[in-house]
Amino acid sequence: MKIESVELVRVELPLVTPFRTSFGTQTRRDVLLLRVLTPEAEGWAECVAGKHPVYSSEYTEGAHRVVADELLPRLLGGDVTAASVMPALSGVQGHRMAKATVETAVLDAQLRAAGMSLAHYLGATRSEIVSGVSVGIHDSIPELLDTVGGYLDAGYARIKLKIEPGWDVAPVAAVRERFGDHIALQVDANCAYARADFRRLRALDEFGLLLIEQPLPEEDVAGHALWAAAFDTPICLDESVVSAQAAAEAIRLGACSVVNIKPGRVGGYLEARRVHDVCQAAGVPVWAGGMLETGIGRAANLALAGLPNFTLPSDISGSDRYYQQDLTEPFTVVDGLLPVPTGPGIGVTPIPDVLAELAVRREVVKP
Repeated sequence: MKIESVELVRVELPLVTPFRTSFGTQTRRDVLLLRVLTPEAEGWAECVAGKHPVYSSEYTEGAHRVVADELLPRLLGGDVTAASVMPALSGVQGHRMAKATVETAVLDAQLRAAGMSLAHYLGATRSEIVSGVSVGIHDSIPELLDTVGGYLDAGYARIKLKIEPGWDVAPVAAVRERFGDHIALQVDANCAYARADFRRLRALDEFGLLLIEQPLPEEDVAGHALWAAAFDTPICLDESVVSAQAAAEAIRLGACSVVNIKPGRVGGYLEARRVHDVCQAAGVPVWAGGMLETGIGRAANLALAGLPNFTLPSDISGSDRYYQQDLTEPFTVVDGLLPVPTGPGIGVTPIPDVLAELAVRREVVKP
């Protein structure tokens, strides 16, 4: 497949409500989209890097420049397939989110030309995905309870609470008291704790949580192994799992019994499938994380979440969770479920008028 040109499109979208985690508060998304043009088809992808390097070392402007200046020159001018992208980019260290964006756009174009859906290509076995929702840190517990109640009324099958020191045991206890033990509930710390916080986090065992996600820093896999052995609640890794190899090592060390898979974090959907397969072989269930994606990234995540070892509710929410106007036709949760797109490639494209209105910058790179 020959790439004729690549368009990098920057879009700014306001969030419906501010989203606060232990990293900070987000009110807008600065999104980098990639559009790959070939003689046979076009391909789309969304970079999940945030505006600032707080979740990871990558950020939108940096990803934009790395894609345009370092990654695309290594691909343009010759034949390319999705499988050949990562080997061609191996000379660039790191930048998994940027690389994932390039690989996904090429894969989308390849599959559209072949008339095959991403879900079919990856090996999905489900046509619908159980949808959970991630609830940010609030200013007060009454506000949190109102928000959780609204999501439960909207049909979400699982609630995930963001936590940080000073906002952990009390909000979890309040949600359990208000809504009961029957709701599926988990927490996400985003690396906010240290080993000295063991006793405080151990108190969460009494609330029957599905899991505690990434309580310790990314590099502290050994600390997670210690906590996993001591906690009754399953420990799930997110930021620590940057590849299939990292997943295998974490499982071998006993650092987790659940893994969150985010394709951008591990370097793309092909590597995400390898992470899935490693976990499945080890008997470790996985679930699909989210990075506040627009419909472009959401569609691709749904395809991945259709694989058989994604046995826990996902973080893939409806479009209206984050955006009043999505870049694609909206995804709507019905009875706690979202459909896996069945069209060629990722199955969606941006709505032209919406993209034209929200795009703030475009750059075209040619061979």
